[in-house]
Amino acid sequence: MQAIRCVAEVNADGEIALPRLALRQGTSVEVIVLIQDAPDDARDLLSASESSLSFWDNDMDDRIWNNV
Repeated sequence: MQAIRCVAEVNADGEIALPRLALRQGTSVEVIVLIQDAPDDARDLLSASESSLSFWDNDMDDRIWNNV
C-alpha cells in the first residue's frame, strides 16, 4: 500500500481538482476527505470518529456480544 497526500480546495462548483498522479490506468485508489475548516458541529463529529474504541473493550460487552 502506498500513501499520496494532496491538499486541494473545493471550487465554486463544489469540485476538487487533484494534481496528475504517476499511477497506471486502472489502479484502484481510495480517497479520504478530511475537512480542515469544518464548522463546530462537524468538528465534534470528526473528533468523535477519531476517538478511541477502548470503551467497547470490556469483559461485560464481550460476554454479551460474543454470544449473540
